[in-house]
Amino acid sequence: MLSVVADTVTNPSPKTSGPPRKGRFFKNIWFFIPAIVLTLLVLTAIFAPLLAPYDPIKVSMREKLLPPFFMEGGTTKHLLGTDKLGRDILSRAIFGARISLSVSLIVIAITASIGTVLGISAGYLGGRTEAFLMRVTDVSMAFPGLLLAMLLSVSIGPGFWTVILALSILGWAPYARLIRGEALRVRGSDFVAQARVNGASPMRIMLKHVFPNVLNPLIVVMTLAVGFIILAEAAMSYLGIGVPPPEPSWGSMVADGRSEIDRAWWISLFPGIAIGLVVLSGNFLGDWIRDKLDPRLRQV
Repeated sequence: MLSVVADTVTNPSPKTSGPPRKGRFFKNIWFFIPAIVLTLLVLTAIFAPLLAPYDPIKVSMREKLLPPFFMEGGTTKHLLGTDKLGRDILSRAIFGARISLSVSLIVIAITASIGTVLGISAGYLGGRTEAFLMRVTDVSMAFPGLLLAMLLSVSIGPGFWTVILALSILGWAPYARLIRGEALRVRGSDFVAQARVNGASPMRIMLKHVFPNVLNPLIVVMTLAVGFIILAEAAMSYLGIGVPPPEPSWGSMVADGRSEIDRAWWISLFPGIAIGLVVLSGNFLGDWIRDKLDPRLRQV
């Protein structure tokens, strides 16, 4: 009996607590798949000239409305078919990824920077500064962004920078409101009070103590904004107030296929699939990051 007890003590049974390895894999699948999709988007945008088999704006009327290679009449020369001007759909989708990614990254950098500065200032300084900044934020969130985009398109003309300007003018407001709430929470913390007692200036406290503590929600919102910005750019291009032709954009490609949807559905389908995959990937990745960074939502 004593030997059995000794063996049990010296050779304990393996632990059975904790999630199994397969369970952890399926739990993190919402990170791996979106991360792979977004990584492919970045690589496609960077190496678009090397990946695209044809010039995306080259017109060839002899090859117009060719179906994808898996359909009757299709050819492997144009894997996803051609549009009504004979332009290769695959090449245009690859270069469209460059435009979508460029717009989203620039807009997120601008809006996140402005919103973070205003949100921290309003949350920490309080008083009239907070009241003024929050009223401006409320007005910005109430103003219809699509109407502003149309006004800018009419006044300065559609284009790449018009899209960025239209999405950036109002896009900072959600960041400001979120970061202001986080700054209010951090402002009442003991370490902020200790820094104030030690004579630290408000600017130093906001940079050294408040900003690092609002990074987690800021990263989550920036990740979720990737899909929203790409969808907004596609909507503007679809309406003709975004990136003008002949530059390829996923939204303009979907718009090009409207008149041919009954006999050339592939013109709109493949860029639409690309938009959907990227938007879903950004949302799933943002949700995963939120669950990991927020201890209240983390599943133990």
